[in-house]
Amino acid sequence: MKFVTYDGGKTGLIKGDGVVDISSLCSGSGQAAMASLISNYDSLKGDLEKLGKDGTATPLSSVKLNAPLPRPSKILAMGGNFLENGAKQPAPMWGFTKSLDAVLAPGGTVVLPDVDANIFHHEAELVLVFGKNGKDIKSSEAMDYVFGYTCGLDVSARIFTGTPAAPRVPNTLHISPAKSYDTFAPMGPYIVTKDEITNPQHLHVELRVDGELRGDYNTDDMGHSIEDSIEFVSSIEAVSPGDVLYLGTNHQGLGAMQDGDSIEITIEQVGNFSFNVSDPLKRRWAKGVDEETAKNVREGTSGPGRNVRPL
Repeated sequence: MKFVTYDGGKTGLIKGDGVVDISSLCSGSGQAAMASLISNYDSLKGDLEKLGKDGTATPLSSVKLNAPLPRPSKILAMGGNFLENGAKQPAPMWGFTKSLDAVLAPGGTVVLPDVDANIFHHEAELVLVFGKNGKDIKSSEAMDYVFGYTCGLDVSARIFTGTPAAPRVPNTLHISPAKSYDTFAPMGPYIVTKDEITNPQHLHVELRVDGELRGDYNTDDMGHSIEDSIEFVSSIEAVSPGDVLYLGTNHQGLGAMQDGDSIEITIEQVGNFSFNVSDPLKRRWAKGVDEETAKNVREGTSGPGRNVRPL
C-alpha cells in the first residue's frame, strides 16, 4: 500500500491515480495521524484493503501533497555509506541527524541560505520509515522494524573554514548544521509499505535537474546493508513509528543546486517527486555533474565540494 499526507494534514491511501481519505482511521492529523496509522497498521489492514477496493478516490491532480511525514520525531542519516560504484571499500559506519524543521513537501522550494558555502549539493536517497519502537536492534531482526520507504533529498551546504575537521566521535549521532537549514530535507511523495518493494537493496535511483540526468545509481552500491545501518543507528538512538533514516547516496552524480532549478528524484518501486530551488543571492556554479567532487570522493583525496567555489 501507499500512504500520503495531503491538504493540510489529511491521511490518504493511494488508489490508482487518486487518493482515498482514511483520516477517520487515524488519530490526529499530519505527522500524528501518519504515526498512528503506522503504529496500528496490522489491526487496520483489513479496513485499509476494503477502502482500497471500494473507497471513493479524489484525483491526485486536485489535492496538495504534504510531506508524507511532515515532522518525524527523528531524522537520522547514514554518512559515507556508498562504495562509489565499487571504487571504495566499506568505511567505518558513521551518521548524523537533520533538523526536524528541514522537511519539505513535494512541489516545494528549497531556499539556499545566506552562508559562505563552496557549493550546495543534491543527494538523492532512499529513506526508510520505521514501523515500531526499538533500541539496540540486531541486524538479524532489523527488517521487522521497517514499515516502508519513501524518496528523499539530503540537501548539503559544503562549508569549509580552512581548519581541520573535528574527528568523528564513535557511537554518536550529532546534528549536521550544514544539512539542517529549513527546506533541506525534501521527502515524498508517499510511503510505500515494505511488502511492495521486491528488494530495497537493489533499487535504481535517478535524479534530474531541469531534465538533465545527474544521479544514476543502484542501492546495491551501499557499503553497509540496510539491516546493519538499522543496527548502527539504533545502538545510539531509540526509534519510534514514523521516524526516518536516510540511507546515504552515491556521490558520483552530485551537482550544484542553484536558483531556478527544477529537481526530480525517482526511485524504482518507490515513486518520484519534484521540487524547485531558490537562491536570493543568485549565486552560480557550473552546470552538470560536479566531477571534481566525484573524483575526490571516489579516490578518498578530500571531502565533497572542498575545492569548488561559485563562478
